[in-house]
Amino acid sequence: MENKISGNRIIIIGSSGSGKSTLARQLQQITGLPLFSLDNIWWNRDRTHISREEFDRRLRDILQGDAWIIDGDYSRTYETRFIACDTVIFLDFSEEDCMNGIIDRLGKARPDIPWVDQTLDPQLVALVKNYRNENRPEVYRLIENHPEKQALIFQTRKQAQDWLDHLEIHAGGVL
Repeated sequence: MENKISGNRIIIIGSSGSGKSTLARQLQQITGLPLFSLDNIWWNRDRTHISREEFDRRLRDILQGDAWIIDGDYSRTYETRFIACDTVIFLDFSEEDCMNGIIDRLGKARPDIPWVDQTLDPQLVALVKNYRNENRPEVYRLIENHPEKQALIFQTRKQAQDWLDHLEIHAGGVL
């Protein structure tokens, strides 16, 4: 397993409930890189969202920066983010792990979403249930098509946490 990160432009992708935002915040604390949550860009406090055009403009502005961590799946923008990044972190967790993740966060405030979910959103459940068949193959295709990118793939929360713990111990050699 890689114990360093190649470059200063990192994307973190994976199913809803995989812990992308948590990992992103921990990685940001270790690296000091600016952190951008795509959910915070897309969603308004009232559960409406900005237009695709505005979202794409904001994402383009972020991607032009020299250093960042971008947390969020948003499959429509995979290709754009893959081209711009140095490192891809893919949380390739099981459906069960991701469902547990969305259940565990019910009733809890989160810095990456401007509201607190009290009940399971059926659309979110459907996204998790379909992720392995719909999104996962595309992520692996992009990883294969971009061999110049460092790809870190974690299949369990423990793998991801062990990697983070190792980075924290060796923080001087992270970037």
